[in-house]
Amino acid sequence: MASSSSSSSSFPDVFSWIEKLPPIIQWKTEDSNNYSINLCPSSSSSRPSLKLSINNFSTSYSTLSIFADYNLPISLWTSKKILPTKSKKILDNNNEDDSTPILVSNFIEDVLKYCSNKCSSSPKLPRTAYSENALKRDIFNFSLLTLTFVVCVYEAPTDLRASCLEILKNKLACTKSREVSKVLMRLMGSNTEEQWMRSMNLAITNWNLEIDPTANNNTAVLKTPSSLFSYSRSTLGLWKVQLYCPVIAMDVEKSSGPSPDDRLIFSLNYHQLEGVIQLNYRVSVQEKWIQVMVNTDNIRCDVVKLLRETLMKERGTGASEKHFPSRIDLQITPTTLQSNVISISVSKSSENHRREIGVEKGIEASFEPPTAIGLHFSAGETVTTSLKPWKFEQSVYGNTANLNWFLHDSGDGREVFSSKPSKFALLQPKAWFKNRYSSAHRPFTRQGGVVFAGDEYGESVSWKVDRGCMGRCMEWEVNGWIWLTYWPNKHTTFYTDTRKFHFKEIVNLTLG
Repeated sequence: MASSSSSSSSFPDVFSWIEKLPPIIQWKTEDSNNYSINLCPSSSSSRPSLKLSINNFSTSYSTLSIFADYNLPISLWTSKKILPTKSKKILDNNNEDDSTPILVSNFIEDVLKYCSNKCSSSPKLPRTAYSENALKRDIFNFSLLTLTFVVCVYEAPTDLRASCLEILKNKLACTKSREVSKVLMRLMGSNTEEQWMRSMNLAITNWNLEIDPTANNNTAVLKTPSSLFSYSRSTLGLWKVQLYCPVIAMDVEKSSGPSPDDRLIFSLNYHQLEGVIQLNYRVSVQEKWIQVMVNTDNIRCDVVKLLRETLMKERGTGASEKHFPSRIDLQITPTTLQSNVISISVSKSSENHRREIGVEKGIEASFEPPTAIGLHFSAGETVTTSLKPWKFEQSVYGNTANLNWFLHDSGDGREVFSSKPSKFALLQPKAWFKNRYSSAHRPFTRQGGVVFAGDEYGESVSWKVDRGCMGRCMEWEVNGWIWLTYWPNKHTTFYTDTRKFHFKEIVNLTLG
């Protein structure tokens, strides 16, 4: 078998390796019509590794295979049939019958197969994905890397899985992979992107659940902040941050009550946070400074199930037992040209609620002969305050603008993310958080998410920057935290918890 090795710390450039292979008709008999490359080399020669092989069948077609390289190899995945090009090569940039689009579609389809929502049609990338050789290579390698990760979670033998997943995880999280991932997400379109990320995060959830937390192997667990769970995009006038984080990867900030039963744990674990942060920005050149104004376009957060509803009911307590958003905190900071920032201003004042006060007075007198006259006086005062369930605040720290949304308990007005309901409230069927996704007064969408749009939360933050920075690119950091809280919906339990997701992304704009 002719094989190629690769660094133990990275995933190989499989595209270039295949491209450089000789035409199939020149493959030697002693190679057993099979070429292979290490995907996750073993740290020891005595241990198996994960490899990719090209299997040639009588020059009529070939297949790619991912396999565990034991003495008796174990096949984990096999591609569709690949017909040779006119030059008898697997990949050939100089021919229109190049197999790259077919293989990339095969990789994407097989990643999506692990998603609970099956794709109705075969996803195909636009021709622009293959217009440049470098882009074609990057998309090929990244989609194969992702497929290898998912296949490794579900198919790899136990003694091979942990070490390989650590290598694959690190490669997926590196800067190069994240940049290619952004391009691939845009080319796939938003619907396929959602399925792709649900498939990935279902695999991550299953991997996390497999790890014994007492085994001192926390280095292998994916936790936030991780570049795998967010990415950003800067376009003219808009910053967009896309978020996908499995609930199990979020830090538990606090919990109370007895340990939840296995069925509730199952339902809570198999969900993910899906969010979009869209901020409008506008650059205005004044006589003595440049003004940068940023305001909310759309902030959307949903908690979405990763498994089919039937399975959630069979093994869990249903998909409606899940966390809900209880606080969102965004910090927007210029990371370059900080010394050129003159001032920062927010446009929303701190709250100054109107209070409606009503006074009720009553007098009671009674005569009790012959000993005394009893005169009883009582005065009562009723105070009512109108509050919305979500409270929005702006604040400033240095050159950083803070945008905060807090969910408040409609019963006692306390912040939900930092409090817990009383046992009495947990038993009340009419408590606001019971049947919370169908109530007319719910503070969420019917699916359990929230939407903050510019109609109500469009207040802006503005920075004044030295006019001498005209024409320069300015980088900004969007640092964010999202809290998810679980209070029982239909299930009977005293268990509650709050988890926190942290993300950090860099966006940019041009001054002028």
